[in-house]
Amino acid sequence: MKKSDREIMEIFEALDATECAHSAAEPAGGDPMTVRRYARRRDMGRPVDAGVVRPKLIDPFMPKSEEWVERSQGRVRADKLHERSVQLGFTGDERTTRRAVARAKDRWRAGHRRTYRPWITEPVLRMQSDWGWGPEVPGPGGGEPRETLVFCLLPGLHAEDHQVRPHRR
Repeated sequence: MKKSDREIMEIFEALDATECAHSAAEPAGGDPMTVRRYARRRDMGRPVDAGVVRPKLIDPFMPKSEEWVERSQGRVRADKLHERSVQLGFTGDERTTRRAVARAKDRWRAGHRRTYRPWITEPVLRMQSDWGWGPEVPGPGGGEPRETLVFCLLPGLHAEDHQVRPHRR
């Protein structure tokens, strides 16, 4: 079972105080092997709460699977890819292939996703804006008059707007 952050800190405090994994395990409420594992990860500079990445049976075939996903633009079926992988010497289960293909397709989609979808609304195309000088207004507390700027947003003129259109319901 995974230890909480507080429990991991207690293990490190006990280990730093005793400098012995066996002695640190008892006050921290853990096993000496757990204390050694956390100490080894800390000394190697790795995150102590990260999982262990183990090699998978599909790993040698992943470059070819990713190539097939790329060539099909993410449309290849996992069962067909499994058949091809078996012909290349893959001895694993179809479920392993389905998981690997799903990950490869997710990575492919992430790299081929539209990042900017412009939203152009019709009224904005026919609007005109302008800045101009406004009236002088009294300053704060009725003080010296100040100039103001006015922002104007007006319907723009378009060739189609010069003709009379019948009202539509």
